[in-house]
Amino acid sequence: MRIFHAALGLGLATMATPVLAQAPANIEAMKADAFAVVDGNADRMGRLSDAIYSYAEIGFQEVKTIALVTKTLRDAGFAVTTGVAGMPTAYMATYGSGGPVIGLMSDFDGVPATSQMPTTFEHSDQVPGAPGHGEGHNTHQPTLIGAALAAKAVKDKYKIAGTIVVYGGPAEELLASRGYMVKAGLFKNVDAMLDLHVGTEFGTSYGLNNFANISVEWSFKGEQAHGARPWQGRSALDGVELMNVGVNQMREHGYDPADARIHYVISNGGKQPNVVPAEASVWYYFRAKSPEIVEHLLDWSRGIAQGAAMATKTEVSERIFSGSWPFNGNKALAVLVSGNIAKVGMPKWTDADVSFAKSYQKAMGAPIVGLPTEVEKLGNDRQGASTSDAGDISWNLPYVRMYIPAKPAGALAGHHWSSAIGPATPVAHKGIAVGSKALAASIIDLMTDAKALADIRSDWTAEMARWPKWRSLIPDSSTPPIHLNTEEMATYRTALKQFEYDPNSKKTYLEFMGAAYPPKEPSTDIGRRSNLLKPEQPNSSIDWDWTKQ
Repeated sequence: MRIFHAALGLGLATMATPVLAQAPANIEAMKADAFAVVDGNADRMGRLSDAIYSYAEIGFQEVKTIALVTKTLRDAGFAVTTGVAGMPTAYMATYGSGGPVIGLMSDFDGVPATSQMPTTFEHSDQVPGAPGHGEGHNTHQPTLIGAALAAKAVKDKYKIAGTIVVYGGPAEELLASRGYMVKAGLFKNVDAMLDLHVGTEFGTSYGLNNFANISVEWSFKGEQAHGARPWQGRSALDGVELMNVGVNQMREHGYDPADARIHYVISNGGKQPNVVPAEASVWYYFRAKSPEIVEHLLDWSRGIAQGAAMATKTEVSERIFSGSWPFNGNKALAVLVSGNIAKVGMPKWTDADVSFAKSYQKAMGAPIVGLPTEVEKLGNDRQGASTSDAGDISWNLPYVRMYIPAKPAGALAGHHWSSAIGPATPVAHKGIAVGSKALAASIIDLMTDAKALADIRSDWTAEMARWPKWRSLIPDSSTPPIHLNTEEMATYRTALKQFEYDPNSKKTYLEFMGAAYPPKEPSTDIGRRSNLLKPEQPNSSIDWDWTKQ
């Protein structure tokens, strides 16, 4: 394989027709060797995860995170390139040469305002208002690295042809990186992509999952004036507020609530009340079951923005930050990965792990179920309303997403402090290890079994023929919004520094933080569940698709 620099980042050039050996008789020995490497690195990967948790970095500001991750890969012999696709905290790392080319992908950003002391059941932020890992993305890169190091060791020992490529996509919570990575050609000639996400179960699935999305900001420009003489100005904030009223009126008629979601924040509302703001902005996420619905809502909202500008005698401009199709997991690849998940099996939970999980669930007012003891059966996804920026990859090459059991079930909500209690504990470390084993075993299968890889490509090609042809939702004029979160992270970085964990410390992260494990069982339901904090309900319309008629 050779790596070359292109205008928008890196691309992969490989043999047009990779030559693979048939799966050797010692495939089980290979996997056993890989599992031993994962076990040998398990403590290190857990410490990396805890360090990333402690950095609490949010989208496009993951500076310390990427430094730690890329150093680990470089030290292991991977060729690492950072700043790919115009994003300073995006990277790709390669090892090997020729085909097949197998990709590993995950993200690593945190969530604003989810700072939390680990294993503490009540809301106890390390720094008030600061970001944290209120979903558990800190577990992602260590799982990939654990798999990559194990697959590399086996590849070297058995002289297996092919290339391993590890990808780091920042700013998943902003839906902002993988679409640009696709447009930059970073996945050309990759034969299969293994994606990863934190979960409470261990499994994978295939089929259509999550919503298409577009992230867009409208900026209004008016005339500044003294608040005592508002007639001398033109309020950009009036334009924003009038637009929001219009979009909220559109909700009744623009779409079936089961088919779409619209969220917004006023990203700039002015400086102080006695100054008529000359500039104001509103930032929207449009999520929907198909790219067509997303674009319909976007176009309608553009008209509303123009109308709001006319009504307030202001001007409005638009910037699309990002966009992605829903991800469409490949069945043949999912079957292969699911088989390796079953082979690896669930972590061996200790009494302390189960005690922690049950105490957590009691505190959250959730069903007290402990930790799962069996892997999930292979699922055929029915589309839900969550979103990811990884969807575009699945329309360009065979793709599957695996979930690892790296936190207990029962959080009050996602993107919430209660979701940050579990991802820096021994439960998370064990989830990382089994995830690494399943990924490493899958890489070995894909690199040694020519027929399996050919069948996956054939299955993907046939499935893609059912659907409209993919095209990016990101205009060619758009660039990654790497300015986002700059001020937010700068506000808290100094205060968070005292909580940063050195993965080379003699202490574990919980010892460093003075956190008990398992923590004392709560005497009451701290979580106070309410009607506003219910588990996600299924959509009213299911089995929906927009395949070619």
